[in-house]
Amino acid sequence: MLDTLDRDLIALLRSDGRAPVASLAAALGVSRATVKARLDRLVADGVVQGFTVVLAAPEADAVRAVMLVAVEGKGTEAVVRRLRGFPEIRALYATNGRWDLVAEIETRDLPAFDALLRRVREVDGIGLTETNLLLAARKAG
Repeated sequence: MLDTLDRDLIALLRSDGRAPVASLAAALGVSRATVKARLDRLVADGVVQGFTVVLAAPEADAVRAVMLVAVEGKGTEAVVRRLRGFPEIRALYATNGRWDLVAEIETRDLPAFDALLRRVREVDGIGLTETNLLLAARKAG
């Protein structure tokens, strides 16, 4: 069970995952030891599973897309391991329905995007893909 302090700590980390423990403690009005202990517990319990880098907005020529992936047979884990190695794939999600995976993609330009699509389609175990380019954002999250 998460209490208010845990939720507040997580909220602060969502806005700045690199915030020093001392800054977090000051913002929460608790000691550094308390923040450290809470953070260690959240990580040990699997509530916080990692820290990440948030990149600046993509360059004007960057190509962003969502790729839907159907996996053949029972090869999902092997496909996931392989797709994790593509730096252009920013996030990878399991999903339900017709598609097995959803990949968020970002490349520097269209030729790089085309090259990525070819490399992904060559991965053993991928049966079918459908890719949709992301155009204008209507709501940023």
